[in-house]
Amino acid sequence: MSEPEAPTWGIMPGQAEALARKRYWDNRPVLKALMTGERDFPLHIPLKPPNARQPLENLAHLQDWIEVWKKFTMPDLLHWKTVSFRQLGQQRLPARITIGNFQQLTQLCGPSANAQSARWQANMLPLLQQYPHAQVYPVLVRHIEAVESLSKNDAELLAHVLPQLHRGLGSGGYLRALPLQGADTKFVETCSGLIEALLDTVHDGEIAASGGLYPWLDCIHVPRGLAQGVPVVRLLSADTRHAYQGLSLFQLSAELLRQHELPAANILVVENLQSGLALPDLNDTIAVIGGGRNVSWMDASWLAEKRVGYWGDIDTWGLSILSDARASLATLEPLMMDLATLKAHEQRMVQEPEPLSTLPVQLTGQEQRLFLDLAAGRFLSTRLEQERISSDFAGSALETWLYS
Repeated sequence: MSEPEAPTWGIMPGQAEALARKRYWDNRPVLKALMTGERDFPLHIPLKPPNARQPLENLAHLQDWIEVWKKFTMPDLLHWKTVSFRQLGQQRLPARITIGNFQQLTQLCGPSANAQSARWQANMLPLLQQYPHAQVYPVLVRHIEAVESLSKNDAELLAHVLPQLHRGLGSGGYLRALPLQGADTKFVETCSGLIEALLDTVHDGEIAASGGLYPWLDCIHVPRGLAQGVPVVRLLSADTRHAYQGLSLFQLSAELLRQHELPAANILVVENLQSGLALPDLNDTIAVIGGGRNVSWMDASWLAEKRVGYWGDIDTWGLSILSDARASLATLEPLMMDLATLKAHEQRMVQEPEPLSTLPVQLTGQEQRLFLDLAAGRFLSTRLEQERISSDFAGSALETWLYS
C-alpha cells in the first residue's frame, strides 16, 4: 500500500519561520530595505488554511495543525479566522502571521538572527553615538556585512579613526603612513570601503567628488611590480633621497645589499613591506623593508659602522627572524618587539597560523620569556602584527631610538 501524500495545506510554525528567513532575512537587499525603511512593515505570511473538502482527507493533520499553532510562542503575530465546514461545522483556523516591525522579524527568524542583530547593533553603537542617526545609519546598513565582521575593539576604533580623517591628511604619502592617534593604518586599509562610504556621507559627497578615498586624503598607492621577498630600500630623509637623484624607493637583492653600502648613519630593517611604507621621515635614515625572513645580507661588513634597528612582528616567527638577524649582526637594536609594546596593543592580537616550537638561540632573556609566553598562549592571542601598532606609538618609538 502506498504512503498517503503529504498535505499541501496547513503551514506549520517551523515552515513559517523558514519562509520568513528565506524571504526577508537571508534576502539581503530586502532585509536592508526593511532596516532603512525603504520597504514598509507589516509583512504577511499566509498559513494556507484548507478549502472546504481538504480537512476530510486528513483530519489528523487538521487537528495537529490547529493544536501546534495554539502553542505558538509569538501569539500576537498570529491571526485566526472562523470557517464553516459542512461535515465539521465551524472551526477556528490559523490564517496568517503578520510581522509588524524589525524586532518581531528578528525574533521570528530565530536565535541566529537575534545574535546577528545584536552584533550589528553593538558594532553600530559607537558611530551612532558620535554622528546623527539619519546620517550614518543607512550607510552602515548598506555595508552590514562589513559591520558584522568588525570585532568590538575595531567597532570602537572605527569611531575613533573617522573624525581624524580629513582632506589632504596624507600629504602625498602612502595610506599606511597616515598620522593617526591611537590607531593603526592597516585598519584603515582593511576597512577602506566602509570608511570611504561613511566619510562621503559625513562630508556631503566630497570623497566621491574627489575620485575616491586616496585622492581625497592625498595618498598614493603601493608601487606595482615589486618582487615578493626581495628587500625594498626606502629613503627616509631629504639628504638620502638627494643621494639617489630624488628616488624614494627601490629594490635590491640580498647579495647587492651585502656588497653596496647605503649612505645613511642609521639603517632601519623592517620585516613587512606595509609597515615599512608607514614609516615617517627620519633624519639620516634609510630603511630596508619587506624582506621577511631574508636577513642573511645583514652580515655585510659596512653595517658594522652603522646604527641598525630591527622591527618585526611579535610572534614566534618574528622573534625567530630577530634571532637570525642578530646572528648576522650582534649590535642591532630591536624596536617595538617587547612585552610593553605587546601589552599596549593586546586587543589587536590575532592567531599565529603555524607557530614555532623551538626556542631561537640568539634571543635575550626577556625575548626568550616573551617567545615562551606567546607559545604557551598567555596573552589574548599569539601574534601582534607590526601593522597593528598605532601610528603615534610607532612614531614615538622610532624618534626615541633615533635620538637616544
